[in-house]
This record gives sequence, structure tokens and C-alpha cells, in this order.
Amino acid sequence: MKILIAVDGSAYTQKALNYLLANRAMFVDGHELVVVNVCTGISGHVARHLSKEIVADYYAEENAKVLDPVKAWFADKGVTNYKADARHGHASEEILKSATESKAELIVLGTHGHGILGRALMGSVATKVVAETNISVLLVQ
Repeated sequence: MKILIAVDGSAYTQKALNYLLANRAMFVDGHELVVVNVCTGISGHVARHLSKEIVADYYAEENAKVLDPVKAWFADKGVTNYKADARHGHASEEILKSATESKAELIVLGTHGHGILGRALMGSVATKVVAETNISVLLVQ
């Protein structure tokens, strides 16, 4: 099975990663993992005043801040069956694009667990991903 894990560097991401490793036989061993990080896109008004190289370097640096610690953590845990996917833009949209492009069969997200009222008022990446995909989603709180 191909499993997409969305990471943002938060404690909620770490909980999701810990859960996967605690259930390693079910979610890690023998499966293909795609670790996706989405950094916020630069406004077009700002980007047009910057060179493409500066914009590309910014995105690479922002993604590395999140993905490098995950890669190191995986190495420490002996996990090698993953691919990193660095993206920029709107988080839920890019997570869904990554899941579709990688043909993921499961999306794993760490969530704040605000409850129904909190999600209704605040909106959340997890809520949007669940609402807009036909792929199974595992939310780790």
C-alpha cells in the first residue's frame, strides 16, 4: 500500500509519525511512504519582484526546515522506504494533489483535535482533505 504522510513540523506531525512507528507492521513495513510538506506560497505581488532563483531557494529552505528533521528521524528509526515531496501553495490542495499523483491509498494527518465546533469556525487542512478526497484518511490526534 502507498501511504501519504503530511508533515508540517508541528507536535501534531510528530504524534502522527510516532503513531505510525508504534504500529510499524501495519503502516510502515512493506509499504511505500510519501512524506509531503507544503510551505506557504509567496504572494504574486512579492514574487514578481524577486528572481526565480531567490523564490526557488526560499521554497527549498522552507521545505528543508520540515523535511530534514523527518528524514533524520526516519534514519534513526531505520525507515528507508519513503519518498519526500516538497511543495508550496495551499496545504489541503497540495496534499490532495500529491496523494493523487503518488496514487496513495491512505492519507495520514496529525490534527489539533479542536472538535466539531472548532473545525466549523476555524476550518482546517484535515477537514478540507477529508471532505475533498475519496482516499481513506487517518487522523491522528
